Amino acid sequence: MNRLMAQVGWSAVVLTAVLFLFSATLRAQDDAPSLFKAKCAGCHGGDGSGNTSAGKSLKLRDLGSADVQKQTDAELTAIITDGKSPMPAYKGKITDAQIKELVTYVRGLAKK
Repeated sequence: MNRLMAQVGWSAVVLTAVLFLFSATLRAQDDAPSLFKAKCAGCHGGDGSGNTSAGKSLKLRDLGSADVQKQTDAELTAIITDGKSPMPAYKGKITDAQIKELVTYVRGLAKK
């Protein structure tokens, strides 16, 4: 009986861990769009075009343009991390994982 209870207990622990990891993965997939909206869209626009009053006055490039998309992931990561005038640095404000998610999100804005 004790052995059965122990197996049931371990099964519950394993199941809980699997469900936690699965839900964390789903949250990460949804995190980049909401993070972009919260941190970037004010200037870059929801579609990354820079077609906002701030984006126009700052003469921001369209994030989906070939000019931006030709930059390496490392270059985009550095811009988000360290900032690039007038864009603020996000180092210490968001995690490295979130920065990586934003780079992936920007890649998804590429013009087809």
